[in-house]
Amino acid sequence: MAIGVWAKNQRAAARKTHESVVRRAAGKSGVSSAGELSESRLEALDAIDPAWCPAWGIDWQRCFHLTLAHLRSGGALPVRTGEVIVQGEDLGAWTVAQRVGWDRLTPAQQWMLESVLGVDPAVEADLPVRRIQADRWATHLAAARQFHAREGHLRVGGRHVEDLAGDGGESTSARLGGLVGQHAA
Repeated sequence: MAIGVWAKNQRAAARKTHESVVRRAAGKSGVSSAGELSESRLEALDAIDPAWCPAWGIDWQRCFHLTLAHLRSGGALPVRTGEVIVQGEDLGAWTVAQRVGWDRLTPAQQWMLESVLGVDPAVEADLPVRRIQADRWATHLAAARQFHAREGHLRVGGRHVEDLAGDGGESTSARLGGLVGQHAA
């Protein structure tokens, strides 16, 4: 058997092992161990290369390796969405998602992000602010008032987006068409 086929079979077995462990931990009964790798075999392969067969998806691996190649070619670590797009992958969005979702990553992923890419978990100030329903309503109400003051009516097109200027110079957009249009009948 060629080494490539052997490695592919071992990765499939490792993924099955990981999925079974997760299912057993969740209390599922009747989870078969057929096709799984023993702990000693997993450890032996991990000793060669800790990233030989991660239980995470190919999309994560792809973005990790694209980010690594970007860094090795002299690029800076992307920290914002849309900052670096390689082969159709938004590496900035991926990096942000890793930082924000740090607690959902495996220890191996965390280690790879920290030691290889230099990515750290997000601190409280980096986390996205969740707007509550009352905040969204206030924004839409301000947008409706602004639209009415400018147009003299509230007959808003279904896809209309109203841009609001904030106090500190920042702007906000409100999808006014969906809000007013659905109640205007």
